[in-house]
Amino acid sequence: MPAPAKNRQMLRFGTLLAFNLVAMSAAAPAIAQPQPPAATQTSGIRAFSYADLADLALTAQLIAGVTVIKAERLKGELAPNLAAGKARFLIEAQTGMLLRGADGLAGTVSYIVDVSLDARGKAPKLKKARFILFANRVPNRPQEIRLTSPYSQLDWTQTTESTLRAILTEATAASAPPLVTGIGNAFHVPGAIPGESESQIFLTTADNRPISLSILRRPGEQPQWAVALGEMVDDSARAPARDTMLWYRLACFLPARLPEKSTAALSASDAEAVRADYRHVLTQLGRCGRTIER
Repeated sequence: MPAPAKNRQMLRFGTLLAFNLVAMSAAAPAIAQPQPPAATQTSGIRAFSYADLADLALTAQLIAGVTVIKAERLKGELAPNLAAGKARFLIEAQTGMLLRGADGLAGTVSYIVDVSLDARGKAPKLKKARFILFANRVPNRPQEIRLTSPYSQLDWTQTTESTLRAILTEATAASAPPLVTGIGNAFHVPGAIPGESESQIFLTTADNRPISLSILRRPGEQPQWAVALGEMVDDSARAPARDTMLWYRLACFLPARLPEKSTAALSASDAEAVRADYRHVLTQLGRCGRTIER
């Protein structure tokens, strides 16, 4: 006697569900629920910030543009632990472009995604939709991938694609700035005339490459600051432009306050001057702009 339709469906998707549900449950705490909540894909395209895209891009094995061929909604036992206001789908999609992924990617891939329901409780129409995915490979299953977080299926837009290409180009360049992990020592030197001074703040990095901030003050002028990616500060050092990899490494990873240990060897007045200069740098960098928390 043929197996009931429900059992056949469970057998068909059981293995893929097992891989993806484990990944989904592990990834969810890493990026908290955004404020405001993410929009449903078909109700309007949500604008993710440069920092959001960099966070997603730099931690994914695969970044691909796809077009959905088939979207099968999973319910009941096939959608355990589904959050309220969400619908779970098994997606089959055609790969259209690969922005990141050593060893390539299959022409057709499958994955599981949870999407938001609209105000009437209806699921979005996903078939034929274009998305950019941030995913990891499923071992020994070249046509199956798992999204890296609850926010790893983005509506495709030319702006998003262009921003991602710029992020990946900068991040993989030989001159790519290092990951900032904290702040080391800081120094302050008063100038020859009142109101003139220079502070230098050394940062710590994941690979121990040198990077430092310099802040120069002169009477009657706005403070000038720059970033040096080397042992010496020279004339080529500049403040980074917003929405670049160097800006992201600073604006999104520098602490909100200068640690006390960084100025422990300075006099009280010099320490306060360095703290003021550090605050100036943070103000000039501006907010990181994440809408999904790491």
